Amino acid sequence: MPSDQAFFHYSVISYFLIAPPTFISCQFTTAPYGKHHRKGWGPTISPPLAWFLMESPTLWFTLLLFPLGQHRSDPKSIILISPFIFHYFHRTIIYPLRLRRKLSNGYPISVALMAFTFNLFNSYLQTRWVSEYADYINDGWFWWRFCVGLAVFLGGMAVNVKSDMELMKLKSAGGGYKIPRGGFFELVSCPNYSGEIVEWLGWGLMTGSWVGLGFFVYTCANLVPRARANHKWYMEKFGEDYPKGRKAVIPFVY
Repeated sequence: MPSDQAFFHYSVISYFLIAPPTFISCQFTTAPYGKHHRKGWGPTISPPLAWFLMESPTLWFTLLLFPLGQHRSDPKSIILISPFIFHYFHRTIIYPLRLRRKLSNGYPISVALMAFTFNLFNSYLQTRWVSEYADYINDGWFWWRFCVGLAVFLGGMAVNVKSDMELMKLKSAGGGYKIPRGGFFELVSCPNYSGEIVEWLGWGLMTGSWVGLGFFVYTCANLVPRARANHKWYMEKFGEDYPKGRKAVIPFVY
């Protein structure tokens, strides 16, 4: 097995190895940014700059690697990588521009570095699969799977972006934290996380690959515990005023 293919193969396996300990550790330690900001994690930088820097590999590293793949000129390959780039263009460029620096606590550089490292790793795997290792010739279900997955992906992204914008509006209004109302906030405390989880489920369907599934599994391992921590934070802060039927991240379930 060629060295790059072997490295790719074992890296995909690592998704499924690191997801369980990530899920378990996140039950006890919540990353210290946003409403969970706390001291003891070293120096900080402004959240907009942190988001831009730590998410940036998903753009520049993806665009650097993609032309090196054997499928770089295949229309299916180009179309397939587009939703991935679309999501991360928003997350790297648009989202940080919308953040209000003066209304946010600092973002720990240590946490940003961990996220930067993961995004390098993830960008390598997703891009190499799409541009090098996917078999487009013998994949008779490609367009069916892509269309279904894309619909799921775009639906999740719409929920993710809209929910993030609603949270920003509440924060920019001043007066401290408030209970989010309306839309999917009536069902779960963190529809922004719900939407992102659905996005990467759609991506997994589009790619029809272990690497796409691995990213979805890891996303769940990371975001579900954080959503639960946010839900608990809301309930403790607002007490009896917080909607009793609202779940953390999965409507009617969890």
